[in-house]
Amino acid sequence: MTAHLRPARSTDAGRTGEILHGFAQENPWMPKLHSCAETIAFCGWMIDQGWVTVAETEDGVVGFLALNGQDIHSLYLTEAARGQGIGCQLLQNAKSSQPSLSLFAFQANGRACRFYERNGFTEVARSDGADNDENLPDIKYVWRSEEAAHG
Repeated sequence: MTAHLRPARSTDAGRTGEILHGFAQENPWMPKLHSCAETIAFCGWMIDQGWVTVAETEDGVVGFLALNGQDIHSLYLTEAARGQGIGCQLLQNAKSSQPSLSLFAFQANGRACRFYERNGFTEVARSDGADNDENLPDIKYVWRSEEAAHG
């Protein structure tokens, strides 16, 4: 499935917040730290920073990626949009704008870890989670373009 990618607008905060909040609700290992309203406000803040690209299909916004410089802050899709190539589209879009990217993924999120590894990211560090709000062990991943890698 191909989605249309575009910069997020302030009116996308509700949908992106629902997607992010939904991820926390569907994973029993994920602590429930924020209400849906708080998550929507956070997504609105990321949109206001100019970080967010949304993926839109005939079903509306089905995913988003928040990129702050070279740091991927968030990449989330609706459950129905996963496994359809939309995450790869969002990631390729981010890769096209930067020579390297980094991100953190929770160790418990095996599907995300496998996705990033399949898409050229390399594990560079692990933590016990003391430095993230969720206090969940995580993995730092880095990707470098061919040009950056051979520099």
